[in-house]
Amino acid sequence: MTAPITLPAGHRVLITAGASGIGRAMAEAFADAGARIWVADIDREALAACPDSWQRCATDAADEAQVSAMFEEIGALWGGLDTLCANAGVAGPTARVEDMPLDGFRDCVRVNLEGAFLAAKYAAPMMKAQGSGAMVLTSSTAGLYGYPNRAPYCAAKWGVIGLMKTLAMELGPHGIRANAICPGAVEGPRMEGVVAREAAAKGMTPEAVRAGYAAGTSMRSWVTAGDVAQMAVFLASPAARLVSGQAIAVDGHTENPDPKV
Repeated sequence: MTAPITLPAGHRVLITAGASGIGRAMAEAFADAGARIWVADIDREALAACPDSWQRCATDAADEAQVSAMFEEIGALWGGLDTLCANAGVAGPTARVEDMPLDGFRDCVRVNLEGAFLAAKYAAPMMKAQGSGAMVLTSSTAGLYGYPNRAPYCAAKWGVIGLMKTLAMELGPHGIRANAICPGAVEGPRMEGVVAREAAAKGMTPEAVRAGYAAGTSMRSWVTAGDVAQMAVFLASPAARLVSGQAIAVDGHTENPDPKV
């Protein structure tokens, strides 16, 4: 059996959109590794359901004033930050590019890309001051391939990878690493919504679209939020001390980015 990953005592982790889904799985995995947890989310009900031992705050990850205030609080209570998981995101609209509403495109980019940028912007000075840190940005296999009917999401997630590579180059001399995780089809409510919208756009059944996602991977499988969370813990750990500037897929190896059956 593989030994669980452990983190240095007192390791401090911030996870945006950390109260549910992939973010909640990340928080639980980091807690299991011995880290101190801070979750930010716009869902107050989900925040209230988090363990009392976690620091929690209601924060819109794409609102600079709220993000700035959150980091001030982190500095006051923790005095620093060891790992940032910039995980906030939305699926965005599903439509052909000629039918794509501009407002929907902008909102998707705002949350997925601007949210990651703001988290990195305010984490960087804190990590520079201590001469260490790890940033883990949540991208997607949509940041590695083009997907039909997903223009805003793909554009945002490609942007996240470009942001991550710039952060790795800019912050590396200060002892700070930056990487991106690219999940594939992750079990959960968000992907079920994507499947339903994609099925409607393509005139397929949800079951056929879902099967197509699995068939498009060499391992013929969807992944779980826990699979993604374990990668985040690894990237934050001393075991990954020289891993930086990488976009790492956790997807069962996507062969065909256009799900078909």
